[in-house]
Amino acid sequence: MKIALLALLGLALGALGGSALGIGAGLAWVEIFKTASFEGYSGMLVFLTFMPLGAAVGGIAGALLFGMIAIRDVEIAIEREPARRSDR
Repeated sequence: MKIALLALLGLALGALGGSALGIGAGLAWVEIFKTASFEGYSGMLVFLTFMPLGAAVGGIAGALLFGMIAIRDVEIAIEREPARRSDR
């Protein structure tokens, strides 16, 4: 259950981060390649192409990353033995 919840958290955080990076990449694309702004074309390009692609890639990457961390944490987890009382 912990793995699934962490994967969902990774999906949400990855989608948010990926969409922000997608917007940044789209704005850079518009500036570098001098995309026309006729009737909002450059805005539609950024928010209807780059943002969804960034959100999809970021969501998948975040879910995989958090899932791998959760799985690895389960494998590495070591049960602690109860502390022994010293004989004084």
